[in-house]
Amino acid sequence: MQEAAAIENLLQRKQDNEAAVAVMMCGVAGSGKTTFALKLEQEGFARLSIDEDIWSTHGRYGLDYPEEAYESFKEQSERKLRKELIELLAGKRHVVVDFSFWQQRRRDEYKQLIEQHGGQWVLVHLKVEPEELRRRLRIRSARFDANAAFTITEEILTRFLNGFETPAGEGEWVIEA
Repeated sequence: MQEAAAIENLLQRKQDNEAAVAVMMCGVAGSGKTTFALKLEQEGFARLSIDEDIWSTHGRYGLDYPEEAYESFKEQSERKLRKELIELLAGKRHVVVDFSFWQQRRRDEYKQLIEQHGGQWVLVHLKVEPEELRRRLRIRSARFDANAAFTITEEILTRFLNGFETPAGEGEWVIEA
């Protein structure tokens, strides 16, 4: 599926459904999750981002707080955003969850959570080849914002790629770059 077609399809679902649509972004760092999520935000979806929540709450990674605090802050942020997701669904607001959802177990948890709160989930998997990820991450590392809070080294990218559980048969929409 192409990105433009996916966005059009999501906008149609948003318009056609009484239930809130919750888009779950899925992909490795640099795959374009935030770029896609921002496009949906411009179309009226509420956007939830752990990176941006940490940035606004605690500041800059390694500058305003010690690097070892990141995992704890990430857990706190996810709990907060999970509550916000439930509130948005209860209010029948369409939402895009700008997390990486790299584990099937986590995807399944969120699908169930969304359904339990009256929402309809859509899992969007952005599939990007490793060389393209490297190119994008080089560009991203030059930025200074919440979504580029720390540099993804080759070692970290390799760990991400090796640990990523690619969705298959989970009802995912695959967008290939």
